[in-house]
Amino acid sequence: MSGYTIAHLEEIDELDNGRCPQRPVRHHLGITSFGISAWTGRAKGDRIINEHDETYDRSEELYLVTAGRAVFELDGERRDAPAGTFVFVQPEVKRTAFAEESGTTIVAVGGVPGKAYEAAGWEVWAPVSQLYDEGDYEAVVERGRELIEANPRYGLPLYNLACCEALTGRTDDAIAHLREAVGRSERLRAHAKDDSDFDSIREIPAFQELIG
Repeated sequence: MSGYTIAHLEEIDELDNGRCPQRPVRHHLGITSFGISAWTGRAKGDRIINEHDETYDRSEELYLVTAGRAVFELDGERRDAPAGTFVFVQPEVKRTAFAEESGTTIVAVGGVPGKAYEAAGWEVWAPVSQLYDEGDYEAVVERGRELIEANPRYGLPLYNLACCEALTGRTDDAIAHLREAVGRSERLRAHAKDDSDFDSIREIPAFQELIG
């Protein structure tokens, strides 16, 4: 074992969750101490970073434009960002970015101040995210189980699978997978308390016990 890994950007396959295709750098390299991803806009005008904020988990994010030229919109303010530009964004700021040149690439690094990094495993779930958004929960359950079997160590995919199992009437499976998810990531327990996906099983004693 060499103790290091080298990968070119193009060697990391893009994931497309129906928003902006991105390269899961952290997952590809097996990084466990911080989150890092990369996006490339193929043509001028392509949205590179989907519009979002980080108020849910209070993550800070640092973006670096490594190639081309981007324009960021930060709480509605447009800022030019040629290659070599760092953009540091606090959690509550709504942000998005667009390519001003073809081939524009942005690398993002993120983490929650004062907390050890916890890999959620969103990269594992990304291939079925669009199916969830479309309401095809049966297909999500079928494909999601395969994804989790190949990547069993993350809590978020198990949690999302439990959501879809609850939505399709698979009560016992939903409880079992939610229990596994909470065992891997304690923060998912609090999230389940108000998640409408679990409304059909909310009054079941086993669910009540899980959410405390």
